[in-house]
Amino acid sequence: MAYYTKVLLPGESVRIIGRLHWAIYIRAWFCLIIAALATIDFLYLRSRPADGASDTPVSLIALGITAFFLFFGLFFLLVAWNRRKTTEIVVTDRRIIFKEGFIRRRTMEMNMSKVETVDVVQSIPGRLLNYGTILIRGVGSSYEPLRLVSDPLAFRTAIIAQ
Repeated sequence: MAYYTKVLLPGESVRIIGRLHWAIYIRAWFCLIIAALATIDFLYLRSRPADGASDTPVSLIALGITAFFLFFGLFFLLVAWNRRKTTEIVVTDRRIIFKEGFIRRRTMEMNMSKVETVDVVQSIPGRLLNYGTILIRGVGSSYEPLRLVSDPLAFRTAIIAQ
């Protein structure tokens, strides 16, 4: 059961449910691609041994690079998957609800009447892939950034639409 369904007030309706963009996996994909290339290099070097040796120092270095990037690629993949699955961003007609984490949980709720400004920051890749950072400033409080949100302009519109 989603967190926001547990904290909805009577008569409160959901406007939009946001989620983190798939770009959160880019670091993991990068490491896994390097691991795949190092594996191909290792297999190529192993198939052409020098001086009858089965494993040359260069092929062992390629194997070490493969193991290093495979380990970190899988680690980053698991971390990104966990972050994406445990993050909930919901806009209702009364408030904004943000929850992240499973064991160590962090929640932020802001009443719509307390929202002063909503800014969207998108980089060039963010514009191309439709993700960005939403900065919510409440009355008397600092900016609360929501990073890597998918379709941030629709999310901003749902917040500022009264």
